[in-house]
Amino acid sequence: MSTATPPFHHRLLAACLLLGALGASVAQAETSLERIKSSGTIRIGYANEAPFAFTDTSGKVTGESPEIATQVFKQMGIDKVEPVLTEWGALIPGLRAGRFDVIAAGMYITPPRCKQVLFTDPHYQIPDTLLVPKGNPKNLHSYADIAKDPSLRLAVMSGTVELGYARQSGVKDEQIVQVPDTTAQLQAVRAGRADASVGTALTMKGLAAKGGEQVEAVTNFKDDPAHTGYGALAFRPEDKDLRDAVNQQLKTWLGSEEHLKTVEPFGFDRSNLTDKTAAALCSQS
Repeated sequence: MSTATPPFHHRLLAACLLLGALGASVAQAETSLERIKSSGTIRIGYANEAPFAFTDTSGKVTGESPEIATQVFKQMGIDKVEPVLTEWGALIPGLRAGRFDVIAAGMYITPPRCKQVLFTDPHYQIPDTLLVPKGNPKNLHSYADIAKDPSLRLAVMSGTVELGYARQSGVKDEQIVQVPDTTAQLQAVRAGRADASVGTALTMKGLAAKGGEQVEAVTNFKDDPAHTGYGALAFRPEDKDLRDAVNQQLKTWLGSEEHLKTVEPFGFDRSNLTDKTAAALCSQS
């Protein structure tokens, strides 16, 4: 076998062929949008928080956000939706790590989150409220009411914006009971480990219905209007083409009779519609 060095023109040809192959490989690399369209399947990440996204008693994944995602992707020719259950605080890391293609969990658009993911324009707006023991024995109607009494405890789901709102309002960390999900929020109030839980008005009303005669949702919660939540689907920063394609579908579909019929079972109606954009919400200081 010869060990002589190949002539220069042979090495040059080999190098050109290698570069050509690499270029073809790069050119053929699919974007997430192309992959999802060709496979007809998309993976959605969600956390159990009714009515936004949850597993119902039959085992079906449903809620406002998964149902919207299902309808929008169907319009794009993507019929198979594979749900991936994740704790709330792990949704963004899970998305960025490629465990799923989109967060469909009713996630609020906030400037810090905008640095990590790409949001569609919001598909709902909603205020917060408190879940308290029946009769609201501590007379709690705001974060300030909790902040002024150091003995009070507030259950907050880890990774939610309400954690920051509570701290901004003067609630001390030692007053905050962080829990992984809404079921734990309900249990904390029912068991007396917390004097109140905080979350979206629809979530707290849902927990009150589930909690029976022991708890209730505060109907006149006083909060900063800036704390109104705007929920959207979220994508990886590199998947701008996928986000843009979904945004285009949402623009023509949100507010339609079909959309309102889709979200009605989860307590949403025309009053939850908003004309805010992700760009405007991401740029807020």
